[in-house]
Amino acid sequence: MPSNNQMQPLTSKELDYIVDCISNESTLAKYCAATAATTQSPSVQQALLGFMRKHETHMDTLIQSLQNHQNLAPNQAH
Repeated sequence: MPSNNQMQPLTSKELDYIVDCISNESTLAKYCAATAATTQSPSVQQALLGFMRKHETHMDTLIQSLQNHQNLAPNQAH
């Protein structure tokens, strides 16, 4: 059994989950941005922009995780 600090290749189920999460975070960031652009309240707008940045950070973290695992993915010849 590999040590806990050694990265293992992601399973297809894990990849699907990460892709879904990236899509969800992107959608949520867009909703926050769109709502912030239409609100009249500066405090609500500021909160929504903060939420948007948080979702973008989550998306970046997920993408970085995929990039970190990229070299572990098996090569498939077509």
